Amino acid sequence: MHILLTNDDGVSAPGLLALAQELRKLGKVTVLAPDHNWSASGHTKTLHRPLRVKESVLADGTPAWTTDGSPSDCVGLAVLGFFPDKIDVVLAGINPDANLGHDVTYSGTVMAAMEAAIWGLPGIAISLDLPENHPVLVDFAPAARIALQITRAVLERGLSKSVFLNVNVPNLPEAQLQGFSITRLGLRIYRDALDRRQDPRGRPYYWIGGEAPSGVPEEGTDIGALAQGAVSITPLSTDLTCYPAIQDMSRWNLELEQPGS
Repeated sequence: MHILLTNDDGVSAPGLLALAQELRKLGKVTVLAPDHNWSASGHTKTLHRPLRVKESVLADGTPAWTTDGSPSDCVGLAVLGFFPDKIDVVLAGINPDANLGHDVTYSGTVMAAMEAAIWGLPGIAISLDLPENHPVLVDFAPAARIALQITRAVLERGLSKSVFLNVNVPNLPEAQLQGFSITRLGLRIYRDALDRRQDPRGRPYYWIGGEAPSGVPEEGTDIGALAQGAVSITPLSTDLTCYPAIQDMSRWNLELEQPGS
């Protein structure tokens, strides 16, 4: 079993280290992660410049690889042959913030799992629901053990080639976790604000900031599961088609207008 690990926080992130230490129980672990933080990078693929890959090492001495590319690039490099051994499953994380609702479209962590699915591999994104101003030292080991359990289930039971998983773990002691919940995406509420400033030469520049997002804790959603203390597992698909809309829009009877009409 050959497991590829990546993330969007960079190769030195403690969540990646915890994941590597736990997943070794399942098989060979290879780490290829970005050399800097790519949070909120979305599904970025580097085509306009060459990618550099170099050897690195995790905090416990584990050999690793790092690149100046995105999380999705890390997966692409691996499956296209950077490593001689075939990859069997891809895990991304452990992200030190939850990825809920619309967050999945922004998340480099989740999009790395999506990249795996595009290549026909099982992809799993793992995030820990830490508070905004969380302590510097965080114990990622419980979330890593949950990732191991879910990975085992995926390898035993399989996933459709178009499906990948977004997993969010509550920030609770393991004994207080309320099991697993298979969920849909919830409604994320953003409070973004545009902050306009001036540089020393009087030229404007902008920060997109605002308060931390919240969400509607509706039952059956990822947000609702975390609110109840359960581990949320949301199956996502590379097929973004809204099938009900196809039928609705077919009644529009659109016809091309002739030039000059």
